[in-house]
Amino acid sequence: MKKMVFVAASFLVWACLVFGASTPAHSQDFYKGKTIHIVVGFSAGGGFDTYSRAIARHLGKQIPGNPTIIVENMGGAGSLLAANHLYGRAKPDGLTIGNFIGSLVLQQLFGSKGIEFDARKFEWLGVPVQDMTACALTKASGITSLDKWFAAKEPVKIGGEAPGANDSDVPRVLKAILGLPIQLIEGYKGTSQIRLAAEAGEIAGGCWTWESIKVTWRKGLESGEVNVVLRVNPERFSELSNVPNAIEYAKSEEARQLLKTAIHDSAAVTRVYALPPGTPRDRADLLRKAFAATMKDPEFLAEMNKTNLGINPLPGSAVEKIVAGFFKLQPAQVARVKEVLTPAR
Repeated sequence: MKKMVFVAASFLVWACLVFGASTPAHSQDFYKGKTIHIVVGFSAGGGFDTYSRAIARHLGKQIPGNPTIIVENMGGAGSLLAANHLYGRAKPDGLTIGNFIGSLVLQQLFGSKGIEFDARKFEWLGVPVQDMTACALTKASGITSLDKWFAAKEPVKIGGEAPGANDSDVPRVLKAILGLPIQLIEGYKGTSQIRLAAEAGEIAGGCWTWESIKVTWRKGLESGEVNVVLRVNPERFSELSNVPNAIEYAKSEEARQLLKTAIHDSAAVTRVYALPPGTPRDRADLLRKAFAATMKDPEFLAEMNKTNLGINPLPGSAVEKIVAGFFKLQPAQVARVKEVLTPAR
């Protein structure tokens, strides 16, 4: 009997040594003294950058070992450069987090040039806020209401980055389904540049996330020099309850479906955070839990409230389901969305 007990105890010790090496407990030691880089696919000063820097100030304390978190900007092509970098060039070691626009997944479905990733292989951490989209135009442009926009005698110049970025996709959809007179001017490296161009009179304004607009363009909104003239959301919400909603002007089921697929569903994963494919499972799980914990951290929430940044998070598992849903669209639906969002060459 004593021999059997000894053998059993020896087996338990052996199992702990062998299997414990690959458990999350072992991974917790990895981050001590390390630095995690959050690669933001947009220029400094914009909404993506603002959220990422706030998250970076609080994420480290949720990770065992309390690593340093550094934000790096890799603007270009509507964050496609950053997404491609995360997928094919960043080491899958749990030390690089990518923050790019989730609607790039649609560009993969379209077979667009420049896409070097398979969205189904990213390790998704989550999103801090499910975005509400709005169009903000300067008073100097003369477009201070949706009625004036519809009545414009010439196309209104709207700034954008590139196909796949919401500030480019939203104007294209609005032009297609509502017939709004729009001339999309692309090539900006972030919403901060679009904002500055509008203030300089180069363009009238732009359409991107309300969470970003209300923070980065606060002075213009408060002074009356900038007006929100349209929202593009599934339903009204309290902050902009008096602003018209695009879906209220959609005249057909096809138009409503296009809004849902191209804008509403994409908006839920706009500000997505991800890890490179092949990141060790235990590190990916640890970072996903740390991200979720940060979204509930009282100090983080207090900072968000102070800076007027909205928080309405989605966990990584929910992002996975939304991404999978894009790949379940019918060919006809994909073709129609592609027709609108992909500019003719």
